[in-house]
Amino acid sequence: MKFFIDTADVGEIREASELGLLDGVTTNPSLLSQQSGDPIEILREITKIVDGPVSAEVTATDHEGMVREGLALRKIAENIVVKVPMTLEGIKAIRSLSSENVPTNCTLIFSSAQALMAAKAGATFASPFVGRLDDISQDGMELIAQCVRIYDNYDFATEVLVASVRHPIHLQQAALMGAHVATMPAKVIGQLAKHPLTDIGLERFLADWEKVKNRN
Repeated sequence: MKFFIDTADVGEIREASELGLLDGVTTNPSLLSQQSGDPIEILREITKIVDGPVSAEVTATDHEGMVREGLALRKIAENIVVKVPMTLEGIKAIRSLSSENVPTNCTLIFSSAQALMAAKAGATFASPFVGRLDDISQDGMELIAQCVRIYDNYDFATEVLVASVRHPIHLQQAALMGAHVATMPAKVIGQLAKHPLTDIGLERFLADWEKVKNRN
């Protein structure tokens, strides 16, 4: 499974990259609005930190506007992936961009039918949002299972990119289901390495070693 970080914070991206586990980055207009500076320059800096895909989202809502913005975003760097919303206009834009070999990420997917449309349109990634479904008492992980199965059924090249990951259990379940990618905030990446028994075990090892040192 590929690990992406969901942030536009350059500091968080650098820190995650130093782990050696980071495969890509996802951003959106909300995340970019939280940072100071020109969004285009922020994206350019991110693409220099991470060799893998960096999703940058269009803000237009019409087909022509999405394609125009997508082509402009693609000029920032070769590893920019154009993020397009799951709408009928978005599907048209994904088809148009894909025909020009521009990688795309279809975002705001909340049903397997939407995921199927994204794959048929030629999206590089499809992003189902699990946490937001959980928020309205639907099983977000069931959607991931459906997406993976449908893509396997028809051998689509589109990768399931699990989004709105709220905690390590989301990641664990997605990996067991065979999802290709998970994008997570920095907080969740940090939580992946945490376990109380690990902490207790390390504390005991160090305490025992101190006893050995004090024998002299």
